[in-house]
Amino acid sequence: MNIRHFSSIDGVFDFVLGYVNVEKGQATEFKLDRMYWMASQLGNPHLGRLTVHVAGSKGKGSVATLIAKTLEASELRTGLYTSPHILSWKERITESGIEMPDEFLLKAAEEVYSLVEGRTQDDFPGNELPTYFELTTLIAFCAFRIAGFDAQVIEVGLGGRLDSTNIVSPDVCIITPIELEHTQFLGSTIPLIAAEKAGIIKRGVPICTIQPKEEALKVILKKAEDMGASCLVVGRDISVSDIKVNTQGTCCKLSATDTTPPSLLRLLQGTSIEISTPLIGSIYAGNMAVSALALSQLDIDLKTEHILKGFASSSMLARFEIVSQSPFVVLDGAHTPESIRNILATFLELSKAPRILLFGCAHDKKHEEIAKILSPYFNEIIITRPGTFKQSEPAIVFESFQKQMSNNILIDCYLIEDTNSAITKALSDAKEKNACVLVTGSFYLCAEFKKSRLCFE
Repeated sequence: MNIRHFSSIDGVFDFVLGYVNVEKGQATEFKLDRMYWMASQLGNPHLGRLTVHVAGSKGKGSVATLIAKTLEASELRTGLYTSPHILSWKERITESGIEMPDEFLLKAAEEVYSLVEGRTQDDFPGNELPTYFELTTLIAFCAFRIAGFDAQVIEVGLGGRLDSTNIVSPDVCIITPIELEHTQFLGSTIPLIAAEKAGIIKRGVPICTIQPKEEALKVILKKAEDMGASCLVVGRDISVSDIKVNTQGTCCKLSATDTTPPSLLRLLQGTSIEISTPLIGSIYAGNMAVSALALSQLDIDLKTEHILKGFASSSMLARFEIVSQSPFVVLDGAHTPESIRNILATFLELSKAPRILLFGCAHDKKHEEIAKILSPYFNEIIITRPGTFKQSEPAIVFESFQKQMSNNILIDCYLIEDTNSAITKALSDAKEKNACVLVTGSFYLCAEFKKSRLCFE
């Protein structure tokens, strides 16, 4: 087979982008036979290290990060695989959130390239070429093997049951809160989506979850029972209280309950601990709780101090990321109604009027419902295109916001399809009016904002 020596990460990115990309809305049939086959040809790089597998609609990236940082604090070298990336494809494949040396990724890419390049669809199970996400996932596993990592924390890309990451052999599984999302792939109801997410549950492997929706929790509990897997639940097996959120992060108290397992009791020092993270938003209190549950199920020498240090060192791009204090500017990739409600509540608490919204979303998002949620709280709204990576229809989104403002002539609403022009106006108006800015609706819009050359004073 041909060996290609990639000279840069950009070359690797171009290579994987040459294959079907569901993130761009391109169609494929989800199945795992191709992933299993490719992994076996590469010597099963996904096996051989401690593994945590994280699914869910919202919060799975932060939970994966909290756990990876804690494992790092316990002196386990840990690979972290997340998506999407904001500025660089390298963000997806890291050592506990820190970029890996290029040499590891380039060598891993060569392994995967040598397997797939030159083959036709008839050479793969199912007679279909691999996808962008499958290849990226394989590169991650190979990179973790090359680096000699002790552990890996793997975030599901889409769903769970048929996601490319679901070939792993986990030591613990996690399912974060479930919402109606990707309904064209996962189903149109919460129970259907929950069933897809619960597809990561493995026989006899503990599952930890936080589920505000009872209908989702029922599905997960039933699947765990069927698989002979213990299921630990935030609110039942650990409680969260005294939540405080400010511009420095989130803190709360994690306390034992009557059903707290002994392994977690030890980490909670018998009763409770105060815990904090630089991640901003009340949702991160629950995410810290489910992370603590999962960490307690691992057969490692974990101490309370490791959790405190790991959580306190966790950060993520475009998750209520404050990129400027003057003007006060927040980036968040929220793109579902429930996640929008969460970040709006935090933004209103930490910002002051007047407020400016810069919003853009992909064409398949629930922009009418989101417009209803956001519109009453901003003095100026700018609708734009969230970059060019995904299909979007900003004019239709603009109409959704206009409908919500028909009775409020005090709100200025603009449609500026060019993303950079929209960013320029939002910042210019913020400085002129001494206003606070929320940029949301898409991780791709956040990426465009961060890539712009505008400087903050």
